[in-house]
Amino acid sequence: MKFNLNDSIILLIKGILMGAADIVPGISGGTIAMMTGIYEQLIKKISNITFKFINPLVHGNIKQFKIEIKKEIDFIFFIPLLLGISMSFLILSNIINYLLKTQTAYIYSFFIGLILSSAYILYHKLNEKNFKLYLSLILGITLSYIFVGLNPIASNHNMFAIFSAGLIAICAMILPGISGSMILLLLNQYDYMINALHTLNMHDIIIFLAGALIGILGFSKILNYLLNKYEKITISFLIGVMIGTLRKPVIEVTTHLPSNWHYCIILIILGFLLIYILEQTLVSKKIIKYN
Repeated sequence: MKFNLNDSIILLIKGILMGAADIVPGISGGTIAMMTGIYEQLIKKISNITFKFINPLVHGNIKQFKIEIKKEIDFIFFIPLLLGISMSFLILSNIINYLLKTQTAYIYSFFIGLILSSAYILYHKLNEKNFKLYLSLILGITLSYIFVGLNPIASNHNMFAIFSAGLIAICAMILPGISGSMILLLLNQYDYMINALHTLNMHDIIIFLAGALIGILGFSKILNYLLNKYEKITISFLIGVMIGTLRKPVIEVTTHLPSNWHYCIILIILGFLLIYILEQTLVSKKIIKYN
């Protein structure tokens, strides 16, 4: 890919939109990538990274290292895209961090609507219903519901927990219809990582990014394999995970329920409609298709 200033600016804007989607539970950066027409290109360029450039670097062959790394990594594509995503994360983390602390019930009510809508849409993507799918759905609900309730694990924000959160969440972030932030909610790392971005806690951010890097290059291939070979069962399980994850925001809403509780209902409906309308728009324009 040859450098072009206009193309780089467009990629920067697309990155900003993807970052904005990824930081909000229920919205997938992968969906935005599809909407802006770079999803297939993004997946192809990620899968092209095989780390063969490390071998000449280890042997001190800097010239060959430069050749190999340029073959594998399209810096002209990734730099503006990742810069845009990073800008969104840093700017929006300040806003969301403020809302989580001052408008807890309202922001989590909105999240509930987003997650419910994502689960509803994915459920209707399944054009057949059978015992295996329902079993997978129930398993997803049960495991995520229990996991969210494990307080000793939920309150753990050590290096391993943050690394694992990055590894798992990034896989969801690049898949249309599945929210990486929703996965962070499940792992009870969402509030913590939003605050880490807000305070620029580089120690935790770097650990999270390390997990994300390994996840996007390794575990994402496993997830893609499952979606290719066992698509309906995997999607059914993920729907269950989304539903079980609701335990976290529901607890936050009921714990901090304001006197104007009816606004929480309105925000749930608005969150639901936001995802539903976005998805229907993409389907009607044939940007995404459901079999």
